[in-house]
Amino acid sequence: MISAFAIEKNFCFVVVLAGCGSKEAKPSSTTSEKSDEKERIKISIGMLKLTPSAPIFIAMEKGFFEEENIEIDPQWFDAAQPVSVATAGNKVDVGATGLSASIYNMAALGQKMYIVADKGMEKKDYPATVIMVQKGSSIKSIKDLKGKKIGITQTGGTYHYLLGRALELNGLSLEDVTVTPLGAIGATMETLKSKQVDATLLSEPNVTKAINDGYGEALTPLGDELDSQNAAIFLSPQFYEKKEDAVRFMKAYIKACRYYYDAALKLENGKQIKGENFDEVVNIIAEYTGQPAENIEGALPYMDRDGKLFKDDIQTQIDFYLKNKLIEKEIDSKEITDMKLWEEALKQLDKEEK
Repeated sequence: MISAFAIEKNFCFVVVLAGCGSKEAKPSSTTSEKSDEKERIKISIGMLKLTPSAPIFIAMEKGFFEEENIEIDPQWFDAAQPVSVATAGNKVDVGATGLSASIYNMAALGQKMYIVADKGMEKKDYPATVIMVQKGSSIKSIKDLKGKKIGITQTGGTYHYLLGRALELNGLSLEDVTVTPLGAIGATMETLKSKQVDATLLSEPNVTKAINDGYGEALTPLGDELDSQNAAIFLSPQFYEKKEDAVRFMKAYIKACRYYYDAALKLENGKQIKGENFDEVVNIIAEYTGQPAENIEGALPYMDRDGKLFKDDIQTQIDFYLKNKLIEKEIDSKEITDMKLWEEALKQLDKEEK
């Protein structure tokens, strides 16, 4: 197993922004009258061109940020860890990315940032991440993974956490399997296809691709095993101190979460149904991610309708990583989470919409 020290060394790397400004926020055709009363501000957001950033894409396209008189400066990254490093270092105001051991190590080392809202969860009936096995495999349950070789992207990443927790909930541990970090999603797919691993973890649209290509079978959606906060919205130390600006950002974000949820995440008989604005939301995500709209339709992850953070899972993650020696120092999740800005934004937004 790779030590926490090896993960910590990555913090010394220079953060490189990838393709900054290649997609700009569009101004709203109709701006709230109240925006004239607010000082114009510019907020930089570090993120990846992935589906879980959907509420930010929606807020940019639908003018929800403009309604708060906010100009968005999108900063595009190619990987999750540099987003958190840039946010902690005040290189961007807001970070939107996945949760990992490296984030908690940064906090343990005294690098401040604040987790304030949801940006993607595992949830029952919403198959975001799936344990995949080879087609025709004898593995029929999580318990059958004992002694097997399982591919993940990186040590200390979201897939590592989800695998470990799912094993624990089924009476096993990471010690009962051979965990194989492969770096990239493409490598995990290729090693499953070539039968170099017995199982791997994938998210949509790659789950559907592996099945359609004839080499993979879904063992179980991890949302059926546990609820988990996979990704989150972070605020930099400097932006966190600008309370009024942060609340304005959060209001626009919550509004976009509601738009996304109502369009794509409502359930009927345990199945997601298409809302009134489904096609519009899919096309917005497709435009920003560069993925075909038909691939996006089956790959819409769960998010809380109000963007509420699943705060309890943050401490569960910290405890898991500490137990597995992926972080070296115990920290309290209260040191890096803050719900007050979200609560104030929700209060103001609900008052305005009455």
